[in-house]
Amino acid sequence: MNLPTGTAPLPASTPTTSSRALPASTPTTSPRALPTADEAVAHTLLNCLLREVSGPEHQTAVVDGHLLLRLPRRGVLLSVALRRTSLFGAHRFTGPVTEQRDGAWTEVGRRLLAEYVHAELTLRTGVGNEEFLEQIESSHQGVSAALAAGDHRTSAALSYLASEQSLLLGHRFHPTPKARTGDAASWSAYAPEAAAVFPLRHLAVREELIAEESAEPGAAAPLDRLRADIPDGYRLLPAHPWQYELLHEDPVLREALDCGDIIDLGEGDAPFAATASVRTLYDGDTFLKFSLNVRITNCLRKNASYELSGAVALTRLLKPALADLAERFPGSAMLREPAYRSLAVPGPDGRTDLALLEGFGVIVREGLAERQLPGTTALLAAAVADEYPTGPGHISRLLDGAGPEAALDWWRAYLGLLLPPVLAAYFDHGLVLEPHLQNVMVCVDGDGMPAQILFRDLEGTKLVPERHPDTLAALPPAVARPMTYDAERGWDRVVYCLLVNHVAELLAALADLHPQTEPALWAAVRATIQDHADDHGCPPRLAALLAGVPLPAKANLLTRWERKADREAGYVRLPSPLAPDVLSGALDSGSPAPGPAPTPWNAR
Repeated sequence: MNLPTGTAPLPASTPTTSSRALPASTPTTSPRALPTADEAVAHTLLNCLLREVSGPEHQTAVVDGHLLLRLPRRGVLLSVALRRTSLFGAHRFTGPVTEQRDGAWTEVGRRLLAEYVHAELTLRTGVGNEEFLEQIESSHQGVSAALAAGDHRTSAALSYLASEQSLLLGHRFHPTPKARTGDAASWSAYAPEAAAVFPLRHLAVREELIAEESAEPGAAAPLDRLRADIPDGYRLLPAHPWQYELLHEDPVLREALDCGDIIDLGEGDAPFAATASVRTLYDGDTFLKFSLNVRITNCLRKNASYELSGAVALTRLLKPALADLAERFPGSAMLREPAYRSLAVPGPDGRTDLALLEGFGVIVREGLAERQLPGTTALLAAAVADEYPTGPGHISRLLDGAGPEAALDWWRAYLGLLLPPVLAAYFDHGLVLEPHLQNVMVCVDGDGMPAQILFRDLEGTKLVPERHPDTLAALPPAVARPMTYDAERGWDRVVYCLLVNHVAELLAALADLHPQTEPALWAAVRATIQDHADDHGCPPRLAALLAGVPLPAKANLLTRWERKADREAGYVRLPSPLAPDVLSGALDSGSPAPGPAPTPWNAR
């Protein structure tokens, strides 16, 4: 059987290390407690190195319950204990990271580990990144604050909002998942992990200074019904209160306030809750996606002008395709974004001030009631799939001690809802969905079984241009261009979001509960894809996926290091657990273990 990704043998020239010298570990598959902030930061860095740097360069091995990982240019050999190995190389770590130093294993603090990574990447790429260490420190502060604020989340009742607010550690394959700008007081007031609920800031804006587009009549009604006492000749523009704090001293905005073009009405009455994205808020009826001039992980979370228009355009243009998918796959639906509203205040040059147009742009997204099946509870997929049970919607709580067969039944039901509509969207409609864990909600019935999948966030939804030439030609180029991926890049995005980011992570959470089922879990993934191929045709890209071609994984560490936009992110290729020889070998052995450790590391 092939070694899992990330456990390729280190070169034989490596100095022999006695496995008996490795730190002692007590294997356990399910985590007994949350990690410390230091451990969480260190583990995410190791995940990134394993996937993007040391793993592809064959500088890793699994020995006696530990991952050994070398940074060859910096000359550092690291080790961390494993809770569980994985067919996909997405191993589970536990405890501190150590390094081999003077013949012994010495604990490496997160700051020193970050410095090692910084040095390795500088030597590897020939360029530096002066932001990197600061962003890791910022992420550590974010994790620390989230762990302090979120300790009550596990005892909360099962609910949609509890799942949105339970992500304490963030993306485990991102080097700085909780990095952010902004002062600590603002974060505690508006962060989802702090269970933030607050009123919006209400602005009355002269009608002629409102920028707005709607996909259909009445689509902006959720904004208008927030407040009735609007002066004649004005329209309501709600603002995220944090964004208003950040922008209220803008000179163009101040002038508009001073002359009465904009009236600050103060706080509204309706409370809104922060969801996982921080800037998208929910009042129980409608989602409002605000701009927020705060950098979270990589990006400033601002609605660019083309994204405002693009959301409405996609809602209108995708209506036939989404209707077809809903009819063919009634267990899935997309939350549309049918309207946006913002400021169109002229700047000093007489043209609309772009900073205010984008800074105060708010996108209306349908609420759950528009698409959710009655009698179900919507849960954020990222919360269900979290490595640690940080919220009531975690898979361990949905299964509630159920055995392996029940877990496999749950998994097959989930895959049957998730995979077919995403594949059909791409192959039948030239539509690139972005079903990563934070863009998908699973609606479960009273027994915790999957009943429906909801997709959200049209920002990541793209069109394959050769399938939609007339549609794209009818749009302004500035809106159409960011709305597309070519067929190959679009397929990479679909496979990454669907299989690597989403399916593999939820599968890992299930395998934590029943490690012996990991091969069967992957076999169920392959069977679901095969069933779709058999029923709907098997185009070459799908045939290659079933044959086990390497899977694309977004290179978050290298993208962050190179300071690229997310759209320009590169991919690394991971050996696929869908390959028939891997699955047959694993099923025959009944174990996902990676086989014997490489000879150079087995000193006798």
